[in-house]
Amino acid sequence: MTADSVFARFPAFLREYIYAHGWEELRQTQLDAARVIFESEDNLLLASSTASGKTEAAFFPILAELCNTPQSGEGVKVLYIAPLKSLINDQFGRMEDVLAESGIPVFHWHGDVGSSQKTKFLKSPEGILQITPESLESMLINRAADLVRIFSSLRYVVLDEIHTLIGTDRGSQVLCQLTRLSRLALCHPRRIGLSATIGDPTQAAAWLGEGSGRKTQAPTPPPVKLRWRLGMEHFFIQNTSYQQGTHAPVDRSDAARAVADAGYEYLYDALRGRKALVFSNSREETEVVTATLRQIAKARGDADRFLIHHGNLSAALREEAELKMKDEAFDAVTCATVTMELGIDIGKLSRVVQMEAPNSVSSFLQRLGRSGRRGDPPEMLMIFREEEPLPNAPLPEIIPWELLRAIAVVQLYIERRFIEPPRVRKMPLSLAFHQTLSTLAASGELSPRALAERVLGLPPLSRLDKESYRALLLSMVQNDYLEMTENGGLIVGLAGEKLVGSFKFYAVFKDSEDYTVRNESEEIGTITNPVPRGERFALAGRVWEVEDVDVPRHLIYVHPVEGKMEISWPGDSGEIHTEILRRMRALLFEDTEFAYLMPNAKARLASARRTARATGMERSSFVALGESAGCLFPWLGTRAFRTLKRFLSANAAMLGISNIESFGCYYMTFRMTPGARNGFLARLLHAIEKNGIDPERLIPLSETPISDKYDDYVPAELLRRAYAEDRMSPDEVMRYFVEENKGKGE
Repeated sequence: MTADSVFARFPAFLREYIYAHGWEELRQTQLDAARVIFESEDNLLLASSTASGKTEAAFFPILAELCNTPQSGEGVKVLYIAPLKSLINDQFGRMEDVLAESGIPVFHWHGDVGSSQKTKFLKSPEGILQITPESLESMLINRAADLVRIFSSLRYVVLDEIHTLIGTDRGSQVLCQLTRLSRLALCHPRRIGLSATIGDPTQAAAWLGEGSGRKTQAPTPPPVKLRWRLGMEHFFIQNTSYQQGTHAPVDRSDAARAVADAGYEYLYDALRGRKALVFSNSREETEVVTATLRQIAKARGDADRFLIHHGNLSAALREEAELKMKDEAFDAVTCATVTMELGIDIGKLSRVVQMEAPNSVSSFLQRLGRSGRRGDPPEMLMIFREEEPLPNAPLPEIIPWELLRAIAVVQLYIERRFIEPPRVRKMPLSLAFHQTLSTLAASGELSPRALAERVLGLPPLSRLDKESYRALLLSMVQNDYLEMTENGGLIVGLAGEKLVGSFKFYAVFKDSEDYTVRNESEEIGTITNPVPRGERFALAGRVWEVEDVDVPRHLIYVHPVEGKMEISWPGDSGEIHTEILRRMRALLFEDTEFAYLMPNAKARLASARRTARATGMERSSFVALGESAGCLFPWLGTRAFRTLKRFLSANAAMLGISNIESFGCYYMTFRMTPGARNGFLARLLHAIEKNGIDPERLIPLSETPISDKYDDYVPAELLRRAYAEDRMSPDEVMRYFVEENKGKGE
């Protein structure tokens, strides 16, 4: 289709919108989307770079179809599902603007939307509904009688930011929901998936179309020439000088001492006069960065323009940050986690800063893409802060792992356009437990056969074998999550009703019994553990002193005080792909220079390379740390590293090692018996090749590996099998570690 033919099919209100916003042409992504939607009945996977107009590309032809081929009857025509409330709020505002003259209503539905708006929708459901997976789960359970009226006319389902869903229980939950919705409401909608960072389009397209009964088209995005402004700088925390790469002397005088350390001072100066986002990999670090920037501003007599945005803050504080970032007259800086990584429109940013290395190539691209909109190239500065190693520090502590990981992430995309491919869970037991209760709560009594057919008929659960599901059902009956009726049917049991009766049931990701923090009438956010009266803690980039704790209601009353403290929340940092570790290894033993490395970072990489070569890391993955200690550098991603570590533990006596410890998935250290260092790697490789790696045998019968939200309610033997299937990777150990070290262990 040509641009003119596409434009001609748009209704008048869309053409007027395009004219009013000064669009001179339709982009290739928009033409590709229009072709699939106008000329086929297929699903569509639209993968295109950030700020390329994906949302408009999908919605404009959808809206044209709603207007040009209207269907009678009430009900929602388009269901938009997004992973974040803030993203829905942002898209709701944008869609209201687009649809102002169309006569097509748009509604949004999540936990922060008022009851009056939900009542208005339920009274007359039509147009577009924007919703989170959790609110859709609630609707499936609690409004089963209304589903036909609401969704029987559903024509399109739009899944935004699908890279956050693929391979996760939450994404599998969405696929279950869409299948259940189609069954109950007798609808057969087309699916449209949107993302800026798809690692394997073929796999992603297969995931999007699973259970839909339709083909999925994934147009190849037009090639984009890389135009980045990228810089990386490194600082030793104890050194107050910016020029550490030239071995500048450390000035310890009071006049020269930094308010924080040189890394934070450098960050503050890099943000001066700019509207920017500062990303950290955890809520804890985000809190510290925000508090430190505010502390520096106060010491320098500058205005406090620093905001904070993460999942444990109140909706009001998050919305304040979003609104101030959109205000072009205000040079705000927001310190954020992944909650600002996705496509919330916050206007034009002049810079993005990343503290330490991003966890993945996908995350790097998402964060980089938040800047550089409206024609300017994206700009990112990465800052690394590290304790300076002591002269007698062991080898692995001398390597700058975060800096290496960041360079590897960038180079993988520059050199190969690599983005982590999605992973498919083979035994999603936590999800099976959840969907079993949800299905029965919505339908009422079902025979065991009918229940199994419904649950195992959900695409993400179809890979679960019948015997495993039967064992799960028996356990649920025995523990009163299910109850067997006199007729031999199954209903939700008393223990199950307690779970289903809580609003927390709708989410399949882990949550905690958080305490809500209030300063007078203002809600600040939530923390995991209660803090005693008179004690202090950090939240929202500030320090609070506890006035009172209402344990039964999970409320903490506080007032603000000066200072800076740390806080922690439960959680993990996610998985790292093996390709990142392999590129890190190559970095150490090549001479390539990278133009984006600034003086300190360049000097730090050069130092690490000298160390690695001098200590024999290039020749062998095993390095002796003296007569009685050793270190293994497997260069494997999280799952394969985990597998190898368990193999070492299971064969420790034969290998002559003990006290195995690890740091991320970078290295393992262990104690060694006298003489065990001689031929260690050869013995390890021989043991792997002779015996193979059976992941189930590496999980002791005494261990119950709890990973997902409802694993506590799943039989231990099933959890061990699932852990071996979905969280270990023996093939990678054989393919990379063993093959690369053959002949080096003698």
